[in-house]
Amino acid sequence: MPTKPATRRPSARTLQKGQQTRAAIIEAALGLASHMGLEGLSIGTLAEVTDMSKSGVFAHFGSREELQISVIREYHNKFEEEVFFPAIRQPRGLPRLQAMFENWVKRVSVEIDSGCIYISGAVEFDDRPGPVRDALAGMVKAWHAAMERAIRLGIDVGHLRDDTDPAQMLFEVHGLILALHHDARFLRNPGAVERARAGFARTVSYYAAPKVVAFPSPAHVR
Repeated sequence: MPTKPATRRPSARTLQKGQQTRAAIIEAALGLASHMGLEGLSIGTLAEVTDMSKSGVFAHFGSREELQISVIREYHNKFEEEVFFPAIRQPRGLPRLQAMFENWVKRVSVEIDSGCIYISGAVEFDDRPGPVRDALAGMVKAWHAAMERAIRLGIDVGHLRDDTDPAQMLFEVHGLILALHHDARFLRNPGAVERARAGFARTVSYYAAPKVVAFPSPAHVR
């Protein structure tokens, strides 16, 4: 009885090359999505930008939806590297919370000419249920949860009042970022970054414990 030929497994070198190609495609897609939005992504456009065939790009993702989700994950990874991980090296309490906000402001400042996928994606998918919206909302909620934990730690170490509502403070801080993005990117208003920082200082002052006088600005902190 004839036997079936053994299936050849891809070599480690082939797998590595495939991973590198996929990473390069995602990087190009992230650049496109920053300017055109997630809905602006298409296999055809990406194939043209990366000088690949449509079938070559499609083979790495299988669908436009999976491509969009991969871009969201990559954006989140970069956001964590630039905003979250440097900040958690700061002491618990207000120093860490201030560093998180300052790094967030720096990130938004860089994105003024391109766009924030968290914000633009929310506009695109706010009323469109599905895996892409779920992935995007999940990443945003993960960041908000990290900010809320930092606020709770601020209460625990005595930097913020015991009656501080972490969800309310987070809402106010997030509102400053949304206003910064709107005024800096859409209205092109000068001084938007300074106003966001002033708003954060005022918010912290409101919630600060009585014994807390002030903390140095973490503008130099990464």
